[in-house]
Amino acid sequence: MSDLKSKFLEVYTSLKSELLNDPAFEFTDDSRQWVDRMLDYNVPGGKLNRGLSVIDSYKLLKEGKELTDDEIFLACALGWCIEWLQAYFLVLDDIMDNSQTRRGQPCWYKLPKIGLIAANDGVILRNHIPRILKKHFKGKPYYVDLLDLFNEVEFQTACGQMIDLITTLEGEKDLSKYSISLHHRIVQYKTAYYSFYLPDDYLDCFGAPEVIGKIGTDIEDFKCSWLVVKAMELSNDEQKKFLKENYGKADPTCVAKVKELYNALHLQDAFEEYESKSYEKLINSIEAHPSKAVQAVLKSFLAKIYKRQK
Repeated sequence: MSDLKSKFLEVYTSLKSELLNDPAFEFTDDSRQWVDRMLDYNVPGGKLNRGLSVIDSYKLLKEGKELTDDEIFLACALGWCIEWLQAYFLVLDDIMDNSQTRRGQPCWYKLPKIGLIAANDGVILRNHIPRILKKHFKGKPYYVDLLDLFNEVEFQTACGQMIDLITTLEGEKDLSKYSISLHHRIVQYKTAYYSFYLPDDYLDCFGAPEVIGKIGTDIEDFKCSWLVVKAMELSNDEQKKFLKENYGKADPTCVAKVKELYNALHLQDAFEEYESKSYEKLINSIEAHPSKAVQAVLKSFLAKIYKRQK
């Protein structure tokens, strides 16, 4: 894996150099330096899972055939476009959420002399994607499909983010509006990158912080999670009233009460049953696909998230 990752990082360096010398814009030394620093700070951090999985998937689709250097380069370039899109969303999301840290360092907008210039940096990150695609994929028969795909994913993610932001607005908290279909929509659209919908909020509530790497706050934040939707579905009138009184409060006693109700309603069992049924359904639909190579790609994605602990 490490040689693949180092190849992937080499491609980043060469894409960055192309962007910093893009003939469409006459950079001053200061602006070139700014973009250079901004890219290094925001793009290559993180686990690079999404970008690397483009190459993994491409390999599986080639069914064991050796990849040419050109094919490896293009798969890497496409993988980096996804990382660029991710960086664009994170830079802007951090401003919206007034976050302090990201990937263990201060958010970009929090750095001295950056502030709201970060909003424009986000726009630049988004606009780098068509520059990369134009330079390396312009002559390909699937060029328009690539542009179209990035536009589609961006639209869905932005709409998912909007639903998530407006459902948790202060002063408009109404649990009875939360339904499995609303939850489904938020998860489906906010995680448009991932192959399919999975209630991440189960980990938020029941995942051990030392394993998942963060302390979940869905209950305090009045999030429309799978758990609260399921609890509303299974509760009697008295329990519904109890849930409405305690959900979305920062008080740890209220949070503990909600978790107690979740346990009383046996939501862990309900989730495990839901998870294994979903898994079975997914395996069956994957195995119905005519191409063994496509099956391998989908199964490798499924293995990454089924029964996951973090």
